[in-house]
Amino acid sequence: MRTALSCLGLLWALSVRAAPAAECEVCKEYLHRFYQSLLERNIDFTPAAIERELINTCRDATGKENRLCYYLGATSDAATKILSEVTRPMSAHVPVSKICDKLKKIDLQICELKYDKELNLNSMDVAKMKVADLKKILDRWGEACVACLEKTDYVQLVKELIPKYAVKSQKADL
Repeated sequence: MRTALSCLGLLWALSVRAAPAAECEVCKEYLHRFYQSLLERNIDFTPAAIERELINTCRDATGKENRLCYYLGATSDAATKILSEVTRPMSAHVPVSKICDKLKKIDLQICELKYDKELNLNSMDVAKMKVADLKKILDRWGEACVACLEKTDYVQLVKELIPKYAVKSQKADL
């Protein structure tokens, strides 16, 4: 009886630990790629060198990753600067997940960042989408509908551009 309860307790503990899989998604992914790039380029693992490289890397960041850089203070327009909370532990090779967990305690917004879902351009019904969603798609593609007044204008433009961006996303998958 006691072993059965112990097994159930262990299973519960494992399921609780595994539950927040998507938590701090952008932080973990971006900082992991950044850490790997430091290793590949044989950068000196001092806090100053890591900070310099993070600021340089953040210059090219866009979307949610740029927002993460802003929260960390690695952009020129950032209001706060908590880069040392990344650079010091990273210089000691602390796992990125631990760094992001610590950042979450400092600023909850860091772990609320999530990547946008990938669109399946071939199966989506553009005509049934909201105008706001159509605008988001165009914005993600770097396009704008200057003369759009009605939903049908947005639908038509998105349908016209789907072949152009469907080809790009298929090439990126290869």
